[in-house]
This record gives sequence, structure tokens and C-alpha cells, in this order.
Amino acid sequence: MRFLPANLDTLLVELQDLDETLALFAALQAEPIAGIEEIVPAARTLLIQYRPSAIERQALIDDLARRDLSQRSARESRRVEIPVHYNGEDLDEVASLLGISREEVVRRHTSADYEVAFCGFAPGFGYLTGGADFQVPRRQTPRTRIPAGAVALAGNFSGIYPKASPGGWQIIGVTPLQMWDLGRDEPALLRPGYKVRFQDAGPLPAGGLPAHEQAAASKPPAGAHLEILSPGLQTVLQDLGRAGHTDQGVSMSGALDRGALRAANRAVGNDSGSACLEVVLGGLSFACHGRTLIAVSGAQTPISVTTASGLQWQPSTYQPIELDDGDRVSLGAPQAGLRSYLAIRGGFQVAPVLGSLSYDSLAQVGPPPLKAGDRLGFQEVGTGTSVSVDEAPAFDLPTSKDIITLDVVMGPRSDWFTRAAIERLSSQLWRVTPQSNRVGIRLEGEVPLERCNHDELPSEGTSLGAIQVPASGQPVLFLADHPLTGGYPVIAAVASHHLDLAGQIPINAQIRFNPIEAFAELEPDALLSTADAKNPS
Repeated sequence: MRFLPANLDTLLVELQDLDETLALFAALQAEPIAGIEEIVPAARTLLIQYRPSAIERQALIDDLARRDLSQRSARESRRVEIPVHYNGEDLDEVASLLGISREEVVRRHTSADYEVAFCGFAPGFGYLTGGADFQVPRRQTPRTRIPAGAVALAGNFSGIYPKASPGGWQIIGVTPLQMWDLGRDEPALLRPGYKVRFQDAGPLPAGGLPAHEQAAASKPPAGAHLEILSPGLQTVLQDLGRAGHTDQGVSMSGALDRGALRAANRAVGNDSGSACLEVVLGGLSFACHGRTLIAVSGAQTPISVTTASGLQWQPSTYQPIELDDGDRVSLGAPQAGLRSYLAIRGGFQVAPVLGSLSYDSLAQVGPPPLKAGDRLGFQEVGTGTSVSVDEAPAFDLPTSKDIITLDVVMGPRSDWFTRAAIERLSSQLWRVTPQSNRVGIRLEGEVPLERCNHDELPSEGTSLGAIQVPASGQPVLFLADHPLTGGYPVIAAVASHHLDLAGQIPINAQIRFNPIEAFAELEPDALLSTADAKNPS
């Protein structure tokens, strides 16, 4: 095992191969370690996120190093048959790369069972091993759109795209089956350990495959509610995220400024993890139908309340605001910061998705972004329900003219970059580009980061705050809606204590990275003591 730092509370464990990776994953499921929050298995790594208050990093490493990897425990062996129309636009190229005919590609691909090793990239996307055991490189230039149901190859994996998305895998066919459906008891058709057998379904039917049915819209509330007049640039529900669904390829998501979300909830007397409206760059306006208590936190945003009689007043952020029936509320453009959080007393009456109200913009899981005319139900409260609070922002909110310093932990793949690139990460300013969103902050620097290792990195888990460097050399700072796994090396990660600040950085602001831990491979005590014995000096 190799132990590589991925953040102050995250560790990347690298193993020899997929079998060892799955063996360690199975061992941790059979005998869990107290303090581990999430585990993301990948081709030959486990990404482990843990609570430092429950277990120290060194103790975690020592425990992992003692685990027996000689046996794989039995996993669920449900069998799923996948009909495929082998008409993929890369089928001929794949045949050429393998030195066989396209008919032989199909014959081999359908001749043996595959197993779902792990899930990632997108909800319902399973990495399938075994079967024909092809070795096929990713496309040199990824496609901007691969259709839902596409059956594709990359490395020694087969996979099926659950929805239309960009991707670099080689497409050999398409299946009519829906890989991800929230209407099912188990939304993901494929789960780790399932057996998969591909079947040749012949030519694609005339007119193509039928479109999947969309879920029915939720019924609007009949009682007290907020009527959305304008959602602004984007307004979505967010809470602290949905843990425990990595086996279906679903990431945590959740509020980008968790401290602000908690503060807004405390201001109205809610549980601090209740769902809020996350508002980007203001612009939200709504009418209140009923009596309630709200609070707005996060960005430095002007708030305007207009009563039914036409009176106007401007309450402050981080303070409870009593609303009467007929009041209208508007959030202006922030003077500093990027995202505001609006809490309502008792929470919003919206059905959770996989146990959370968070909207994951990459996976498109959770209640969708608000639009004009939407109604959000709430439990009406009487007068005199104000809450005594002393809330305030946890940090100075940044503006587009500021240079914001973010602490970073170097690793886990710093050694894939030149020494000059490692130095440039912290010495050069990085501008936040308009292409940034909840998935990640896309950065632009005067000089791109150069790699010294140009091998293809097997897919591995990525963490919140990871700074991934694609082929362009311009980094992407992953935020809450990032994919679970990725194929580009991560040079560093924004330290846990600066993640809320990262979620408030506006477009065109500049970022300076400040390394607080040098890149180093971590070792268990047993290995360190052996090394000391060999080198007593």
C-alpha cells in the first residue's frame, strides 16, 4: 500500500491492482473503522474521508496497513443482462486497435460475464471488469456529448453512460435500458458486485431508441407557501448533502458555504443542517403566502421587503425576519461574496431525494432549480416567534477585485508534475473564469502547469477541494457537485477549513494558493520502524 495525502481529512490509498483494492474495500465493510465517513473505490485506489476528531491520520494508516488483502469476500452477485445495438461510432477504430474484425469485437464482448467493480463518474455509471478483458485507450480528444445508454470501452473497463454527458471512452454501441431511474427502489441498475452479460440486440430500430419517460411534476402546496416571482441567476435547495450513496455513483453535493447555511438555520431556530435556498448573485424574489420567519446569510446581499400595503424596509443579513401574508421579498446583487442562503422556520415542505434536498447539478439529482411560478410549502407560524441570535459571517467575504489566499494540502499526485509546476501553483495568481459553477472553479493562469508523467492515470476518487489538472494545464478546483472519480492528476487540494471561502469567490477574482503541507508519501509505523532499523543514522 501507498498512503497519499488528499486533504486534512482525506487519504488516498494506492494498491497494486483492482483485486487488492476490492479486497481492502471488502475488509473495511466487514470491519469498519470508527471515524471513516466515506470510501470511494476506484481502479487501484481507495479514497477515504474521515473525521480527524474521531481518529488521527497516523492511527488510520496503521490500521489500514494491517488489513489482510489475500482474500476477497463474496459480494452480491445479482445478474443483469444488457441488450446492445452494436452500432457505435468507434467500433471500427476499436477493432483496428485490437487487430480483429468488428464482428469479433461483438462476439468477445458478449461471450462472458462482467462484474461491476465500482461506480463513479456519474450516478449509475458502473466500471465493469472481466468479460473480454479488452485494453483500449481513451480517445485523445474527448467528445462534448455522448448519448445516454452508450456502451463504451476505456482501459480494461466497459461502461454504460446513464445520461448524455461529455466523455472520452470509445463508443461501441447503445442500450435501450435506463441505467439510472429515481422511480425505481434502487435507482442504479448496476451496483458493485453485480454480474453483467451483454447481448447482441441486432440493428438499431428505425427511428432510434424511445425517449425515457420523465418523472411527474410534484403537486404544488395548497397551504402556506412562498411563490417564486424570479429565481435570479440560479436558486436551488441545498442542505449538508447526501452521504452513503457512493456505491451508486452519487456524490455528497450540499451547500458550498456550509457555515452560512448553518448560521441561517440557527437564526430561525431550525436544526443547523436543514435545507436552505442557495442563491447565486442575488436576483431572487418571492411573495409570502402565510406568516413565517426567514433569515438570509452568506453573501453581503441587500434585502428588500415590501408589505401588502406597500411599505418597504431593508432588514439585515444574519438576522431573523418576520414575514406576514402578502409580503414580497427581493435579494439584490451582492456587494461581496457570491452565494446567499435563505432559511425558513420549520424548513421547506419538499420531498427529499435519496435522503436529501440538495440539488446535484452534475448528476441532476435532487429537487430541480427553482423557476418563476414555483411554490415552496412551509409550516405557518404565529406572531412573536422571533429568535435571539448572534450570527455573523465566519470570514471576510471576497469581491471580484480581491486576491484570495487559499491554504492547500499538496498531493496526492504532485509527483506527476514538474518542480517548476509545483512552485508555479503557489507563486502564480489564478483568475476565476466565467465557466465556473457548482461542479468546480475553472482557473486560468498566465503559464499552465506542466506534467513530468504523461501516463494515463487510472480512474481514482476525487475529493471536495481537489485541484485537478487536465491536459490544458489550467486547473479546476472541485466543488460540491464534482464527479466521484476522475482520470486527471490532482496536484493539491484546498484545505478543509477554506472550502466555505472557496464557495464564495466571485468571477474574475484571483486566487493565491498557500501550501501548508509538503507532498510526501505517508507510511505506517511498522514501515517507518523498519526503515529506521536499516538506516540507524
